[in-house]
Amino acid sequence: MRTYELAGGLSLDHLKIAERPVPSPGPREVRIKLRAVALNYRDLGVISGFYAPDLPLPFTPVSDGVGEIVEIGEAVTRFKLGDRVSGIFTQQWLTGPPERRYASSTLGSPLPGLLAEYVILNENGLVSVPGYLSDSEAAALPCAGVTAWHAIVSEGRVKAGDTVVVQGTGGVSLFALQFAKLHGATVIVTSSSDEKLARAVALGADHGINYRSNPDWDQAVLSITDGVGADHVLDVGGAATLDRSVNAVRTGGRVSIVGILSGARANNLDLIAVLQKKITLQGINVGSRAMFEAMNAALAAGRVHPVIDSVFPFEEAVNALRRLEQGTHFGKIVIAI
Repeated sequence: MRTYELAGGLSLDHLKIAERPVPSPGPREVRIKLRAVALNYRDLGVISGFYAPDLPLPFTPVSDGVGEIVEIGEAVTRFKLGDRVSGIFTQQWLTGPPERRYASSTLGSPLPGLLAEYVILNENGLVSVPGYLSDSEAAALPCAGVTAWHAIVSEGRVKAGDTVVVQGTGGVSLFALQFAKLHGATVIVTSSSDEKLARAVALGADHGINYRSNPDWDQAVLSITDGVGADHVLDVGGAATLDRSVNAVRTGGRVSIVGILSGARANNLDLIAVLQKKITLQGINVGSRAMFEAMNAALAAGRVHPVIDSVFPFEEAVNALRRLEQGTHFGKIVIAI
């Protein structure tokens, strides 16, 4: 089978196609023929060595994908041949709150990833995906979809009448927009592109703020909400945006921290504002299998379609990752296998 491997170093220049034997499943495992994988910024961090500078090589990256079960182990009971499934990001996090020990079971590092023609996964680390979704749409669900669901629904408990601020127009942000609208919220989207803001409004956003032409976007949020602030802010920027997120949220509101695109240390964060406004700062790291299954039920009920930016053939996987690196995409970047 063909697989992509990092060999000889940690960078996109070292990501190459290799030939490996087709793997066989153990008693509780299944062999999946991958149909599509979707990319996340975390994949770039793994490939560059940001997350694990000592990553054992050769290594297959990428955490999100969808495929068909083509072989099952003798003790498998949850699935059958021909089922279309996705792996959950944290293979051991099935339900309930996260535990520290689960961190060693994430796909795409430290566990091998899915940028290959076939993979082996334990049946407990899989979910069925909604039948109405294309392979590209289904591949987008495991990280971006579940992260947004965790933030907006499982922890955020967004409801009709709430105001939600969503930063950017990447995969997590657009899922958050869709889930917030599904629950009846008013959504404000920020972006540096007027074109992307117009597309976000077409998806259902109620307001758009260009943070390049209006860097005081937090003040714009306060203006839109008559000085009250948003109920919930989805922060993907990290260091450069968290202080404004705190300013933009209402007293007693919530800021979900789902990304660190501008850095991991928010040196300018005003802790007095956090205390005085009784703000909840909630870190979100994808989610459990139970969250994934609940999200899939909501997607199917609402016939929600994930937003796909572009689809690259397997042979152009490096070009797909370079498009992600450029940061100009709208929605998810997918590799068809």
